[in-house]
Amino acid sequence: MGLLTIGAFAKASRLSRKALRLYDEVGLLTPARVDPVSGYRRYAPEQLEQARLIAWLRRLGMPLARIQHVGVLESAAAAQEIRAYWAQVEADTAARRDLASFLIDHLSGKDPVMSPTTEPLEIRYAALSDRGLVRESNQDTVYAGSRLLAVADGFGSAGAPAGAAAVEALRRLDTEGIPAGNLLDVLEDAVEEAERAVHGVTGTGSSPEEAGTTLTAMLWTGSQLALVHIGDSRVHLLRDGELFQITQDHTMVQSMVDEGRLTPEEAASHPQRSLLVRALGQGGQGSPDMRLHDARQGDRYLLCSDGLSSVVSTDEIRRVLSETGEPDQAVRELIALANGSGGPDNVSCVVADVMELRH
Repeated sequence: MGLLTIGAFAKASRLSRKALRLYDEVGLLTPARVDPVSGYRRYAPEQLEQARLIAWLRRLGMPLARIQHVGVLESAAAAQEIRAYWAQVEADTAARRDLASFLIDHLSGKDPVMSPTTEPLEIRYAALSDRGLVRESNQDTVYAGSRLLAVADGFGSAGAPAGAAAVEALRRLDTEGIPAGNLLDVLEDAVEEAERAVHGVTGTGSSPEEAGTTLTAMLWTGSQLALVHIGDSRVHLLRDGELFQITQDHTMVQSMVDEGRLTPEEAASHPQRSLLVRALGQGGQGSPDMRLHDARQGDRYLLCSDGLSSVVSTDEIRRVLSETGEPDQAVRELIALANGSGGPDNVSCVVADVMELRH
């Protein structure tokens, strides 16, 4: 079979002529031949497979630059790249879905935070941080108040002040009077302030590029929680006896799990399991995840640094949260479990119970 005209190739590949001209201009799909006089493009039949792949990836919404990268990979590597892209799309979609639901309720006058039919709730909480059995100092910072719960896990030369600065920047939110409709805006402003505070601290060290902090915090409104998260500290939710992790670790190994290159079991023992890909501070990159989360009476939340999650199994965490009555007892038992497993890292926990408002 000879070369195909651009019209025939467009029909066979299900790409428009306009798209084919664009892909030629950006170097994504170059014609087999271009007439030097007329500029008319002709394509080889063997280019159809590449063109169809491009068409499918465009239907997924993949950017052209990433499609170009996928196009030069072997089949297995290309499949991993597509899997990684779609995992990110699903995560982004979940966050946007939560935000859309919140905005729809708010703009239609059905704001769940302010609605008189919403059962008034409050939280009962406790926080505790421990140096562990190996580290010489504690670089974790925890905070728990009637509206704000936070854990920061500092690292590097100025890790302790970095974590403390991040949490301190959020502490002003632990007051009354934040309008429900402004919840995410208020939290976003506070996170930007926290980023500036962390950069101010880490920029003064001898090795600023090696210092920073994770930050995981929840702002309570009475029936909803606004969550901000960056790094590998975690939030777990115990609801109806089931334990859910409602944050995603921003680590190299978690990215490899999302891409299908590691199993969760392999990730748990990977030598680089603590290598962060997103954090606050000098050398940190990426923006925090932000989302809204509906709370129910009877929920129990756990915020913890990786000093707990890296050495204590999920089953053990669920057992303690399920069987322990008071939050202060729960945080003590969880930290005891981490230290009983060698205490290789600082460990911090915040436990908060959602309960009916006491008058």
